[in-house]
Amino acid sequence: MFMVRCIVGTSLRQRFKLQSRMSTLPRPLAAVCQVTATPDKQANFSACKELVEEAKARGASMVFLPEGFDYIGSSREETLSLSESLTGDTISQFTQLARKLEVWLSLGGFHERGHDWESDRRIYNSHVIINDKGDIISVYSKSHLFDVELPEKGVSLKESAFTIPGPSLISPVQTPIGKVGLGICYDLRFPELSLALQRSGAEILTYPSAFTVATGAAHWEVLLRARAIETQCFVLAAAQVGQHHEKRSSYGHALAVDPWGEVLGDCGGEKPGMMLVEIDLEKVNSTRRNMPVQQHCRDKNFYQSVEER
Repeated sequence: MFMVRCIVGTSLRQRFKLQSRMSTLPRPLAAVCQVTATPDKQANFSACKELVEEAKARGASMVFLPEGFDYIGSSREETLSLSESLTGDTISQFTQLARKLEVWLSLGGFHERGHDWESDRRIYNSHVIINDKGDIISVYSKSHLFDVELPEKGVSLKESAFTIPGPSLISPVQTPIGKVGLGICYDLRFPELSLALQRSGAEILTYPSAFTVATGAAHWEVLLRARAIETQCFVLAAAQVGQHHEKRSSYGHALAVDPWGEVLGDCGGEKPGMMLVEIDLEKVNSTRRNMPVQQHCRDKNFYQSVEER
């Protein structure tokens, strides 16, 4: 049998028996992490580094960190002041770590200073992929910004006040675990994005996130399962968890979902940790072969209008 393992600290937290091995060849392991970032960037790096080192020691070939892995600021001013370029200290630390450990990294929501930073003081929310040689091989900037007022839920965020929406989607990245399509957090609510990535060859979708407690409890799992089912992809979603500062908390429950929509592992809503997931791409192939949903789609023009009767 093979397992998905959810690890909190250094202890084994959960074991999920999944299915019998179909091959003696080892399948690649992905590590999906859960952290509690604060405005302290060095403390955040130390916590992420510990998870990456443990993931590598346990055999992971790619490690997924959540949105805001670098920090979560307590105000707009602090968020902007702590931001950096891709050539700054934070990304340099992670490229060195990837090179040293020979592991791929998904850094899922870096506060990247915009091209006109000196004049407009605006940033991108960028998903950075680093290979095992320490090279940045892809950068996707979040397309859909979280501007939401839910007074009855205590949620009030306006990401567009200081963030520039990304100009385009990015082609899925070939990695040791398969072709990975990149999204970030609120992008999860837009199936058009996931379907576009699937049509471009994605076998795995990833949505590193910092969901609020209210929206996470209501929508997190069902959205991730829906994206997996409609694209017939694995979905890996690293998450922020717990109290970041007095103004903000996150839902947690870093999740892995298979192409049939089955939840393979959940890191819970209390503590930082990670889970190790075996990625069997034959599950993608067999699911699409047995239920060829994309082949059954009508021409895109069919969906552009609804006829009055």
